[in-house]
Amino acid sequence: MYDKRVKIFIGISLSLLLIGLLRLVQMQLLADSSLQDEIAALKRQRGRSRQLNTLRGQILDRNGRVLATDSPQFQIAVDYRLTRFHDDRVVEAMELLARDRTSPSALYDLQKEVEARRADLQRIIDDCSAFGADPNTIETRIRRLNDAKWNLRTFIAWVRSGPDPNLVARYGGRINSIPQSEAEADFERRHPDRPERLRRIARIDDLAGLYDSEPLLELETEDDIFAAQIEFMDINDVSIVPKGQRQYPYGSAAAQTIGWVGPATQDHDTDLFEHDRLASYREGEVCGRRPGVEYVCEAILRGRRGELVYDIDRKLIRQSQTVFGQDVQLTLDIELQRRIENYITDRTLNPNYLAPSSVVVIQVRTGDILALVSTPTYDLNRVRYDYGTLRNDPNEPLWNRAISQQYLPGSSIKPLILIAGLEEKVVTADEIIHCPSAPPPQGWPRCQIFRDHGFGHDVRWDNNGRNAIKGSCNVYFSHLADRLDRTVLQQWLYRFGYGRRVALNYPPTPSDEIEPRELIQAQGQVSWQRPKTTITSLDELPPMRDVDKRLFGIGQGNLWASPLQVANSFATLARGGLARPARLFVKPQTPAPPEETVDLHIAPETLQVVYDGMNAVVNETGGTGRDAFRPSGLAAQGVKVLGKTGSTERPYHAWFAGFAEDNEGAKIAFAVIIEGGQHGSRDAAPVARDVIQFCVDAGYVGTPADMPIPTRPAAANR
Repeated sequence: MYDKRVKIFIGISLSLLLIGLLRLVQMQLLADSSLQDEIAALKRQRGRSRQLNTLRGQILDRNGRVLATDSPQFQIAVDYRLTRFHDDRVVEAMELLARDRTSPSALYDLQKEVEARRADLQRIIDDCSAFGADPNTIETRIRRLNDAKWNLRTFIAWVRSGPDPNLVARYGGRINSIPQSEAEADFERRHPDRPERLRRIARIDDLAGLYDSEPLLELETEDDIFAAQIEFMDINDVSIVPKGQRQYPYGSAAAQTIGWVGPATQDHDTDLFEHDRLASYREGEVCGRRPGVEYVCEAILRGRRGELVYDIDRKLIRQSQTVFGQDVQLTLDIELQRRIENYITDRTLNPNYLAPSSVVVIQVRTGDILALVSTPTYDLNRVRYDYGTLRNDPNEPLWNRAISQQYLPGSSIKPLILIAGLEEKVVTADEIIHCPSAPPPQGWPRCQIFRDHGFGHDVRWDNNGRNAIKGSCNVYFSHLADRLDRTVLQQWLYRFGYGRRVALNYPPTPSDEIEPRELIQAQGQVSWQRPKTTITSLDELPPMRDVDKRLFGIGQGNLWASPLQVANSFATLARGGLARPARLFVKPQTPAPPEETVDLHIAPETLQVVYDGMNAVVNETGGTGRDAFRPSGLAAQGVKVLGKTGSTERPYHAWFAGFAEDNEGAKIAFAVIIEGGQHGSRDAAPVARDVIQFCVDAGYVGTPADMPIPTRPAAANR
């Protein structure tokens, strides 16, 4: 009887063993079994990922000179998988979980691991002193890292354990708004047993980024980098990682246009890539700050992190490649830009060196913006440290005066007023509008020559359109503008680019989900009140009043424009009335601009009258810019300058704008404004003269006097 029972027991045992073996075979060999899938899924869930850093793209000038770049810096970085052994709270929690296991050796194995890992940490702390770090500082950084991770795990453990609904309701259901201290107090009330709380916290180990490497120390030299790699190569969870540090080789040149980078903390920053996990910002990462190219082209410059995904066995199961940021190339000539900036702020060359100023230079044929100067400026490499001082500076160096500030254009508007009058046939080229030696009627502008000298232009010449430009006659142009229908006058100004933003060729964003960004531009004003919306068509302009016309004729009243708008209007004039968008970006290649070249259909004889007047401003006795250009020597270099002085009152500013051309047809258009300047002829014209010379030296127009005059096949590049 006993033997029979033994045989039955052995048979059942063998059957159970066979079933177990078969199940084991199924688990090990049948890869498509549901259990195998579950195991694989569990491995993935309990695995980890490592995200790879990307480098931000460069910003280049038209000649490929680097304006902004990520210069690599290397850091000793450590993983929380290692630093957590320096946290007594974590070790205590791990010991509780080890005691809960059935394995009698679990606690012993953990204690050996804690001892070994703490030895590794102490070695790291000690060895960092060889690279110039205070061990106490390194230990403090490790403690702060552990505290941040522990607080995060505690908060999530509280959330997953069921927070007090009343507490959540008190913060409007926004659980992330609840302070850490209140969350921990509620956690303790709901789970008063401390070991149980520690167990719950210890089980929170599946958070994204929990085990990302964190920097401990920056390595200063290549020798340090090599030594650190050798020193720590045998310690798991320590690595030498590169970090991009944004550098601006030209310092302050074109600072407001290039822009700068800062911590990605604003909502409009973090929202940009909210749907792209590998492009979204991690703590400590930077992004372009408003309003420069760094900000406008953030989606192009940023790039996308790569990722390595491992299962629980540290086997690589998925990999995505790092996408480095694209370069952005501008039309600016940074050497020309820097030379103009240095000149304007040099007290030995410019008597107005302290005055906020702006200069815009445009290559007429292409519409390329060669210089966007705004002073005072600032060092892009220092702006993050000096931001508070710069923001509070009354001269507002952070603003790009060339495009985002608007001014009364003063007498620089007069060539366009003459074009409108001649084309609308309210005046003829030879018709005289008298400027007598007497005060004007009540409500009409007076001529500056009468204010300064007590006589009018009638005593100097026949005051026709050409000579009125030459002498900048307020009487002529206020009466001429008054003859025009107000809607017609507004239309002509709008067609030349006033009252709307200058169209720029912004590069497209890499994804339709990313909203395009633009530089902050002043759209100006050509109406009796400032528009409340962005103007995109003539029909959207608020109306002009009849009383505005006489002041618009001399660039006063409610007529406002940016230096870029003024320069671009003279580029249109230099093309014979062909208006086209300006270009600021060379690469990435942009699609065809929404606005093609628009012919304003200005009669050649009208243009000739205006050109003659602008030429007389610079080259004839009595011209308002003659004294400034007489010593220039530009004519000897094959350059002819056509310009217009301008000055405004309340506020006082000085203008000189126009274009320069050479014998082969190369042309540049320009606008110069000196804030607080009293006279365009005295304050702005000398600056424009020297800016044109800089453009000659750079090869954009004319031939330098010390060079032989060649036959230039390179005109296409001007």
